[in-house]
Amino acid sequence: MNIILFTHLDAENSLPLSDYRALHIQKILKLGVGGQFSAGEINGKKGQATILSMDFEELHFSFTARENSPPLHPVTLLVAQVRPICMRRILREAVSLGVGRIILTGTETSEKSYADAKLYKSGEYRSVLLDGAMQSGETRVSEVLFASSVRQAISMTEDALSRIVLDNVMDAKPLASFVLPPAPVALAVGGERGFTDRERSLFLESGFKAASLGQRILRTETACSAGLGVLLGRMLLL
Repeated sequence: MNIILFTHLDAENSLPLSDYRALHIQKILKLGVGGQFSAGEINGKKGQATILSMDFEELHFSFTARENSPPLHPVTLLVAQVRPICMRRILREAVSLGVGRIILTGTETSEKSYADAKLYKSGEYRSVLLDGAMQSGETRVSEVLFASSVRQAISMTEDALSRIVLDNVMDAKPLASFVLPPAPVALAVGGERGFTDRERSLFLESGFKAASLGQRILRTETACSAGLGVLLGRMLLL
């Protein structure tokens, strides 16, 4: 963690020693009374925390706000549902990279049970998002939306000025060749078995441009991280 996030912070705060954040402060940061660490409110200000005291049950610390975290990037990642273990990586990395919005969608080839996974039903995915934000050292957390089909997911990206679908089947030019202003962009990435021809047609008919990351077939999580890295670079945001 490069910042420790909380729902709300006052000038003085307490944290149970059983909380994973308190364990991180003690075991990883190895801080005691007087020690300082970066802290912030989720989607709010960040600043410096100072440990005031510790007892057998709680850690007490002060918080001084310094500044607001910068806004997330105007990028929407539209990604097909994949195995929960893979989706955890995708969500964590997307937040770390500063993606503004993530749309998770079912496709004609994706396993239907993925959308009903414990990751979403239990709300665990929100903790994964926080992990990504804390890794980045910022307080902003990406918005996550759910779609049952590619058609529905596409309808959620109409505010994007540029819309791109990564695909190694269609005739596509390299993503690195795109010229993109720092304006709202949507990037679509398929799942384990890719998009169907019908779904590809939906993307093209909706104004998406086909792009490629080369001839190699990549895992969805690899394609997401690589695609976002190239995209943000072309937008001069990395």
